Amino acid sequence: MNAHDKPHGESYSVLTLNSGSSSLKIALFRIDDHVVKTMSGAVTGIGTSEARLTARTAYGETLWDTRACCINHPVALDTFLKKLANHVDLSGVSAVGHRVVHGGPHYTRAQRLTPRVESDLRKLIPLAPLHMPANLDGIVAARLRLPNALHYACFDTSFHADMPIAAQRTGLPPGMEGEFIRRYGFHGLSYAFVVDDLAERAGKTAASQRLLVAHLGAGASMTAIRGGHSIDTSMGFSALAGLPMATRSGDVDPGLLLYMILEKNWDPSVLQDQLYHGAGLLGLSGLSGDVETLLRQPDDPRSGEALAQFAYQARKQAGALIAAMGGVDRIIFTGGIGEHAPSIRAAICEPLGDLFGIDFDSDANDRGAARITKPGSAVIVEAVHTDEALTIARQGRAVLANAPAQLNQRAT
Repeated sequence: MNAHDKPHGESYSVLTLNSGSSSLKIALFRIDDHVVKTMSGAVTGIGTSEARLTARTAYGETLWDTRACCINHPVALDTFLKKLANHVDLSGVSAVGHRVVHGGPHYTRAQRLTPRVESDLRKLIPLAPLHMPANLDGIVAARLRLPNALHYACFDTSFHADMPIAAQRTGLPPGMEGEFIRRYGFHGLSYAFVVDDLAERAGKTAASQRLLVAHLGAGASMTAIRGGHSIDTSMGFSALAGLPMATRSGDVDPGLLLYMILEKNWDPSVLQDQLYHGAGLLGLSGLSGDVETLLRQPDDPRSGEALAQFAYQARKQAGALIAAMGGVDRIIFTGGIGEHAPSIRAAICEPLGDLFGIDFDSDANDRGAARITKPGSAVIVEAVHTDEALTIARQGRAVLANAPAQLNQRAT
């Protein structure tokens, strides 16, 4: 049974949880022969006395928009679910699907969370120190509030698990690579959604084309996809690699890091903090890591220089990834920047026009159209909204199908 199949006649209520360092994104789905989102919400500003809690129905009706003291993830989730209980019978929640950034080399598909699995995931914290602690905190918090539900994890690294060996290798000798040292790639739940969405919109033939997908947000990466599979990606062993991001460095010459440690006597933990929290657009501009903020300061040369560097690196990555899959048929932008920053899309695409046959439509781009190339363009360029929660719900179907006894007791 594949991840989109499920026995007929059964209906489950599934909560999805995307736990960030200071935020939670939550959605509720009904799963039967279809996967239908019924509610989505978020808690932002966790760790403060003024965390914001928002929720709305699938039809856009606001359920609440309020503030509360949420000192940690358990308090934030508990506060959110207490409000949700006024609208939904939480005893009917059969399963909770968790976004987990890193699955390592062994967890390459949606996985039921057991004590052993959770123990294995804790060993991966050094591989994704910015994300894994929050992901695991979210699992603990959800178990406390929904102890009888089945909990499962979906991994961002899974989408890239079958990349060609040449794309997985690091350049280090096998003796140094060991169990965990390889290129993984991230944002896989978003990439999986984009492929599924394209198949639904334009058919399976379109989804099997050569796709360059740019997930551009506070974290940013690009992936070459052919036949629905990851061929190569800009991130690698860690979520630091590739493009400069909001506060993450992107690619840095390893020799420079050795120089900082060996010659400048930088403490490795201080260097790690700088690479994750003080570099990227924030470090380049000295102003902000937020693209929207930088775009509002066009007269400050620091903003322009940082954004120009971001677009330059994106073009360079795009060229390399297109070469890796032998050409490109469609480019898809997603993520907060990819979806909502037309000037960034233009800065990436327009210089590539003659090289790859992109007949960019500036008017369509500026007005936020889904397709931003002119009719007849050799390469189609689009901007789409991603939905990682929907991917989590869809991927959970295989887990749910393998645990019918527990779920049937809680079926709605």
